[in-house]
Order: sequence, then structure tokens, then C-alpha cells
Amino acid sequence: MKPVRLVLAQLKYQERAFRRNPAAAFFTIAFPLIFLVILNVIFGGNDLDVGGRVISGATFYIPAIAALTVVNSCYTSIAMSWVFDRDGGVLKRIRGSPLPGWAFLLGRIGHAVILMLALLALVVLFGWLFYDVDVPGQTMPAVLVTLAVGAFSFCALGFAIASVVPNSDAAPAVVNGSILPLLFISDVFIPPDAGTPAWVEHVSSVFPVRHLSEALQTGFNPFTTGAGFEPVHLGVLAAWGVVGLLFTMRLSSWEPRG
Repeated sequence: MKPVRLVLAQLKYQERAFRRNPAAAFFTIAFPLIFLVILNVIFGGNDLDVGGRVISGATFYIPAIAALTVVNSCYTSIAMSWVFDRDGGVLKRIRGSPLPGWAFLLGRIGHAVILMLALLALVVLFGWLFYDVDVPGQTMPAVLVTLAVGAFSFCALGFAIASVVPNSDAAPAVVNGSILPLLFISDVFIPPDAGTPAWVEHVSSVFPVRHLSEALQTGFNPFTTGAGFEPVHLGVLAAWGVVGLLFTMRLSSWEPRG
């Protein structure tokens, strides 16, 4: 039970640190809701033809914002915080403390995943109350599995990108520059029927954001028949996660650079 207590203690510390920064906590919670409202104002009044099924724009943007939340919580936040803590000497001090490194990592990952799930629940509730979006019923297991695979993949990729960021000054540019273009070409900010060139779709299909977005769209689509699982998309997500994990294990450092 001691390993469990160590992880829970670190998780409690991460949660307390989050609450003690109210400005950051407020905008972390408000960010997906603001995007949901803005995107629905711009696109939500238009019906979308997804795979031959017509659904409202609001229904499309719930899984889109869900994908954005996974990316922000498990990729951007983890990568940024890891680089800042590494350059600030926090990680070096952790390595010299009695706390095992794996307990520190699991606590940080666990907090990111819990925050992700809380934000997703808030987004779905908001969509249900204000946009009449259906909450997934029979496809809920597929949504949860997609979220789990997506969280693993983007956490691993977050640590991987952090391992190549040279310093904290470069972190915002490198991390945001590596993910923002993919969000725009991967059916997150722009509806799938917006006339995206075929070559852009081919490029985006190589990367994990599009596969996360499309798997979640299937799970949230009220016209989906069957369980809603997307094995191909989940397989690509998992493969990216494994690559990110291997990359992290080889190149990640707890010591400040330069």
C-alpha cells in the first residue's frame, strides 16, 4: 500500500497547487467553455453532413472541444510544466528526495487525467443544457476507452516534446507550435465539411489529433449504430503513445540544461 499512498500524496499536492493559483484555475476551467460558445456562434447554426448523417454544428463541437481538452490537459500542460520544473531545478531536487521518481510522475499524470475528465464532464453538461446535445448512451464505453487511449498517447507525447525543448523560454513556442497547426487541420476547430483540401486531410491523418477527434465524433454522434468503437483510430493513437513513451525513456532528463 505504500506505493499507492505515495502516488495519492503527490496527487493531493498537485491538486492543492492547482487550487492555490485561482487565476490559472479559472481560465483552465473556462477555456473549453469559451471555445465551445465561440465556435457554436460561428458554426453551430449550420447542420453538418458527417458520413451521410446530418447533425447540428453544436453536436459536432462537443467532441471537438473534448479532443481539445485532452490535448491541452495531457500534452500542452504536461510538456510546459515539465520544462519549467526542469529548468527551475524542481525535478533535480525531486530526484534527490526520498520521493521515488515514478510516484512523482504518476501523481502529475493522474492530476492531468482527473482534470481532463472534470473539464469534459463540464463541457458535456454545458452542451446538454444550452445546446440540446445528446449525452452518449450505448456509445459511452467507446468514448471512455477513446479518452483513456488519448490520455496515454498525449501524456507520452507531452513528455517526449519536453525532452527536446532546450529551455523554458522556448517551451511556449515549441509546444504550441507543434500542436496548434494540427488542431486546425484535424477537424477540431473547423467542421469536416468545410472544404478542406484532400492533401491536408492526408497530412493530418498521419498525426494523432485527427484520430482522437474522429473517434470522439463517432462516440458522440447520435446517429452512430453499434458500440461506437473506432479500432483504426485507437490503434494509431496507441502507436503514437508507444513512440512517445520510447522517445521519452531515451531522451528525457530531470536535470536543467545549459
